[in-house]
Order: sequence, then C-alpha cells, then structure tokens
Amino acid sequence: MPDKKIKWGIISTGWIAHKFATALKVVENSELYAVGSRNIETAKKFADEYNIPRAYGSYEELVKDPEVDVVYIGTPHNLHLENTLLAFEHNKHVLCEKPLGVNLKEVNIMMEKAKEKNLFFMEALWSRYLPNIIKTKELVDSGVIGKINFLSAYFCFKSNHGPEHRQFNIDLCGGTILDIGIYNIFLSMLLLGKPDSFIANAVLSNQGGDNTCSYTFKYGKDTLAVMFSSFMVNTPTVAEIHGTKGRILLEHLWFCPGKVKLIMDDGTEEIFEFDFKSNGYEYEAIEAAYCILNGKKQSDFWNWNDSIRLISMMDEIRKECGIVYPKHDN
Repeated sequence: MPDKKIKWGIISTGWIAHKFATALKVVENSELYAVGSRNIETAKKFADEYNIPRAYGSYEELVKDPEVDVVYIGTPHNLHLENTLLAFEHNKHVLCEKPLGVNLKEVNIMMEKAKEKNLFFMEALWSRYLPNIIKTKELVDSGVIGKINFLSAYFCFKSNHGPEHRQFNIDLCGGTILDIGIYNIFLSMLLLGKPDSFIANAVLSNQGGDNTCSYTFKYGKDTLAVMFSSFMVNTPTVAEIHGTKGRILLEHLWFCPGKVKLIMDDGTEEIFEFDFKSNGYEYEAIEAAYCILNGKKQSDFWNWNDSIRLISMMDEIRKECGIVYPKHDN
C-alpha cells in the first residue's frame, strides 16, 4: 500500500489549478497524471508546464481515463456540482475546491452521490490542513489563553475586475461570502463552533451580489466573532483570537502558510514557525491521498458534517443579506 501512487487528474487550468499542480510535486504517493480543459491547447500548455502525461480538451475525456484515481476540481463555484457529479459518475474520487457547492442543496446532492458510489469526497478548504491553523486550534483547545471572548478576522482587497468576472457576476455566484468570507466564517466555526446567533450586513452590487459584507457571531453571553470581507477596500488580512489570559495573532494573509504569535497578558510572547515544502496546498493533497490509500471516504480533519455546517451558515448569512443566486437557489 505505501508504494502505491495515487494518480491525479485536474479539472481546470486556472490560477488555483496552477497552485495545486505546483504543490503536488512534493506530495509522496501522488502523481499528477492528467489535466482537462475546455480547450485542448490550453490543456497542452498546462501539461507541458508541469510535465503531465495526459492532456484532454474536455472534462469528460479526463474522467473517462481509467488511470485517473482522483480528480481535483478547481473550476468556479457555480460549476462544482456539475463537475463533481461528472467525476462520480465515472467512479473517480473527488477533492473539490471550496465551497463544495453554492448552497446546502447542492452539497447534499454531491454527498448523496459520493455515498451511493462509495467514493472519497473532500472539500479543498486548504487552510484547515495548514500547520499554522492546526497549531492555532491546538492552542485554543489547550486553554492556554483562557476562555475566548473575542475573535476578529479580515479578508478584504480591492478588486479591479469588471462586473462579468466571477468575483462579481451573480450568475457565477459572485460576491465575497463564498469566495473570501468563507475563510473568516471557517475560522470562527473551527475554533468556537456554530454561533448561538448572528447578524450580517452587506453592500450589494447592482447585480445583487455582496461587494462588502460584515458578520458578527455571538456565542453565549460574552463571546463575539466579528468578521469582514470585501472586494472594495484594501485592509490588513489578519485574525486575532482573544482570551481571558492572552491572545493569538495570525498576521497578514492569516489563512495562508505563516507563523502563529502567542501573546500572554503577562507580556511573554512565543512565536511558532513552520517549514513548508511548497505553497501550502500540498497539505490538502497529502490528506486526500492518505484517505484514499487507506480506504477512507471522508477526512477526519474536515469531514462532510463540517462542510455541511459551513455551507449552512453561509446560506443563512446570504438570506440575512438578501443575496440570491438566480440559477442555483430555486
């Protein structure tokens, strides 16, 4: 079993697919075997760049290749359901970019099909598998900073794309919540669980998507998580977790590979740093390969119920803000 190699196929040749292909180079027991694009020339160019044996001019051709064990889906949000079901129909395991689907209905459909086909299925929420995020959870769970009473998380940047781009196009499920706000929501739910209550407000585009969104989660009587996401402004992308004995600081681009700073109320500090073999995407690939090689259908780090809780929370936030995806929320 340890000598077996998992053969990966990548659906999409976009920015995130390049990140994943780069990371796979350092993942043991894994081989990037095939790439699929809607354009054969694009697929060939991608294959040449990463020395991939097979390039296909359609997603259907890729999933029909009997050598492919697992498919990484890096297409835009609105295509995740369609692409995942296509892979399942041809008995391929799936690692699908976040969010799994654009709403709970889509996620449930995919999970039912994975269960029916007895296939591995995981949300590629890469931050969950990063050593710095794992360490952050360990510190919080250990009680070293005491009871958590405040969490703040920002993910904002000024986008220069036009209204037809996937970040803004409502038909492509544009808006900050699914694209970048998901990281803030994930962090709060990872460390504190589902909130007892929440409030959310959004600045909507002419299309009805959220250009900027704020959401505050309340836990019990005395704990708040306050979060912001925006495509309209540049802010430091930082997160802080404050407890009764100290705080944890995740500095700029907190959801990426980085360090963890522990600052105690008595003035003492400790910094945890980590070695990364690549860009950080290797950790989700390592987890997926481990699960497949060991016959697991879900990850223990981020299982199907975790994905369900996350998408359900985002559904509630969108409802609170009046955001509807016309082609998906029927």
